[in-house]
Amino acid sequence: MKIQFLKINYSATSIVFKTLIILFLLQFGFSGMSQNRYKVFFTDKKDVKFNPYKYFDVKAIDRRLKSNISLYDKKDFPLNENYVLQIENITKVTTKIRWFNLVFVEANTEELEKISQLSFVRKIEPVYLRTKLASESYDTYLSDEDKKLLKKQTQRLGISEFHEAGFKGEGMRIAIFDGGFPNVDKSPIFTHIHKNNRVIKTYDFARKKENVYAHNVHGTMVLSCIAGITDSQPMGLAVNAEFLLARTEINSEPFSEEENWLAAVEWADKNGADIINSSLGYTYHRYNIWEMNGEVSLVAKAANIAASKGILVVNAMGNDGDNEWKVLGTPADADSILSIGGIDPDTDYHQDFSSFGPTADMRMKPNVVAYSTAIVAGKNELKNAQGTSFASPLIAGFVACAWQTEKDKTNMEMFDEIQKSGELYPYFDYAHGFGVPKANYFTENKTKTDTIPTFYFEKKKNNITIKINKDFISKKNKKPEYLYIHIKKDDGVLEKYWLYKVYQEQVCTIDVSDFTGMTIAAHFKGYTELLKIED
Repeated sequence: MKIQFLKINYSATSIVFKTLIILFLLQFGFSGMSQNRYKVFFTDKKDVKFNPYKYFDVKAIDRRLKSNISLYDKKDFPLNENYVLQIENITKVTTKIRWFNLVFVEANTEELEKISQLSFVRKIEPVYLRTKLASESYDTYLSDEDKKLLKKQTQRLGISEFHEAGFKGEGMRIAIFDGGFPNVDKSPIFTHIHKNNRVIKTYDFARKKENVYAHNVHGTMVLSCIAGITDSQPMGLAVNAEFLLARTEINSEPFSEEENWLAAVEWADKNGADIINSSLGYTYHRYNIWEMNGEVSLVAKAANIAASKGILVVNAMGNDGDNEWKVLGTPADADSILSIGGIDPDTDYHQDFSSFGPTADMRMKPNVVAYSTAIVAGKNELKNAQGTSFASPLIAGFVACAWQTEKDKTNMEMFDEIQKSGELYPYFDYAHGFGVPKANYFTENKTKTDTIPTFYFEKKKNNITIKINKDFISKKNKKPEYLYIHIKKDDGVLEKYWLYKVYQEQVCTIDVSDFTGMTIAAHFKGYTELLKIED
């Protein structure tokens, strides 16, 4: 049963509304629990003082100045400590969140009723949101094919183009939110990072300690996909980047509450992150599919706030493509972050478990894709792992190198450039976005040159046939090549999209009688053509 009252905004002085909420909680069973987690929102930040030059790392200040962002955004101001103290006199405060002017508390119903009577409390919401890391499975035995994949996962993103041009992520600071980073401080795979003091800060938001080198190995795996090096072979692209490592996951299983993510994103901003990688997703543990619109969850709102402060957030789409949920989770639904889908190294197109777009409000997601099967560093050995958890950090490393080529760009300018660098651009669909981003887009002249047409349309009555130019049909046919097709409405929303294997000149014939006025687009081997569907 969904309790609708949770979204009511009531006056801070409305005792009637507050009393009704407490009664509702009692009626629906919360009284049977001794302690529960809640979000307590305050009405204001009255009488607080804020000095950005004492609060922010110099890189955070530089990021704001570069993007003409105010250093005195009210969201960054601290909470009113008198309000916090009054809450602490009633119950335990676990986390303070500046951006949303709230505290997380552990409270029973009696304590909750006392809190609700405080004049500065705007609303109270229970916490039962849980997240999961976007990984599927892994195997610790590496075959000869796995050893090839180790090179292929970075070559596919153009590591040689970046590294030969001198772009390895220097000066870029990447925050990683995950479940733990065991052995990162000892493993030879990360020696180059520690030797050069490029782990700038660490924090375990579950235990409120700085040490993050324990617990869930997932964070170690993710970091390796950004900057690991094994036997001189890079595992990710940004091997010379700086890092902020945040443990946000609580349990031994890959689930946690949202408060650590919210606290971590403020911490990353404060400490000068340029990029955040988050391989986390919130789905059916709390939300409905129609709420994946970037406007409902606090984590999506926080991701967009981070973007408004000049940070480029990179988030995994999730691994629900082959189950009933199907679509992306939040915060991948936020409009100002790069949401990353997964492709299969064997086929080079959508991997079955990678979650699909669009968002509930029909915005295109994913934005770009990378391999979602990769070789990663475990605690003591290399692993073959699957999940968009690993596509996301591969792209985060790509972003660091790309941004290094044009440091004057703002995060949203770089967001657009990453999309334009996609191999499919301007074609897109809800499985691949704009495709795999290309390094040579950033290392060479970006001016588009005319591409020789690889296919053509033939229209007869209500049918459109797509034929491949003979010179572009592969004769070896070791692996199928794919023709991408979509039909798009005037508002940019896709009505349908397909992939066709190409083995011969005539690929497909489509009945377009139901799509009059829409546009059909196709993409094959770097060439995209659009055709308006007329009567």
